[in-house]
Amino acid sequence: MKKGFPKISIVVPVQDTAPYLAACLDSILSQTFEDWELILVNDNSSDNSLEILTAYSERDPRIMVVDNPALGLLSTLRLGYAHAKGTLIHRMDSDDKMPYDKLETLHTEWQKHGKGSVITGGTEYFSDESEIGDGFKRYDAWLCEVARNNAHAENIYRECVIPSNCWLVHREDFELVGGFNPAVFPEDYDLCFRFYKGQLRIIGLDKVLHHWRDRPDRISRTREEYSDNRFFDLKINYFLELERDRNRGLVLWGAGKNGKDLAKLIQAHDDSFAWICDNENKIGKDIYGIRLQHFEDLEKLDNPQIIIAVASPDGQQEIASILQSQGKIAGKDYWFFA
Repeated sequence: MKKGFPKISIVVPVQDTAPYLAACLDSILSQTFEDWELILVNDNSSDNSLEILTAYSERDPRIMVVDNPALGLLSTLRLGYAHAKGTLIHRMDSDDKMPYDKLETLHTEWQKHGKGSVITGGTEYFSDESEIGDGFKRYDAWLCEVARNNAHAENIYRECVIPSNCWLVHREDFELVGGFNPAVFPEDYDLCFRFYKGQLRIIGLDKVLHHWRDRPDRISRTREEYSDNRFFDLKINYFLELERDRNRGLVLWGAGKNGKDLAKLIQAHDDSFAWICDNENKIGKDIYGIRLQHFEDLEKLDNPQIIIAVASPDGQQEIASILQSQGKIAGKDYWFFA
């Protein structure tokens, strides 16, 4: 490692992941890019994770172990970052793995763009215990497509377009957008929106740069906060702050569960909107005091902003075709929320 500060600081929260730590840490030690420091923060583990972390820190001076006296992911990330000395910041989860050239690829690309940029790429799920489900495969494929096409801005309200363990950013840019400080759930999606809000250039690479592990006890499967993972509150709050132009009308497309839940949130923010769909059983009826209209009525409206609550891939493709035929632009005139 070069003298002075390391190029990259990697912050890794650890809680009860002893069976997976060796694979994770070995993947970091095997990186072709070597100018890094690793801050491992033990978050009150009840297994022998801390013992494993300590053993690795004794093997390599680039590894630091910190024991978090508090509890919770955000406090663990903040504590880890407080010890970081690197110019560039990266986050990793303790049960995942890095491709051998992940850090080199991210760093090489960051050098091309410099401060004001976030470098990201594609992902791939893996499991030692079972087959990867179709949903995870679709999400991987979608993230890779977004990165390949650099289509982050137009898709940011659909899903988190920057994987939580697949980004590299200058520490000054990271601090400019608030770092790990805001106590907003989910913290990775909120950070993604803050990168976007801070007008950082999101640079996607057409390459799988992270392997994340699927396992039965992962928090997205077990914690109550993830039982409804549409995160509509977060999306609507950022949409109204960053995109909403009160000089333009607002249209909600879709009257299923997604549409109804979004309608209530929009109303809670005291915003008026037109509501359209293609369900003949709902057109002409009132829901939450709003008269449902046929989607063809959209052409009668003057330059509206359109939130799309339809989730089916075929339906989304059809809607996108209709809107594009009307000259509307994704990320400027319409946004998918599912």
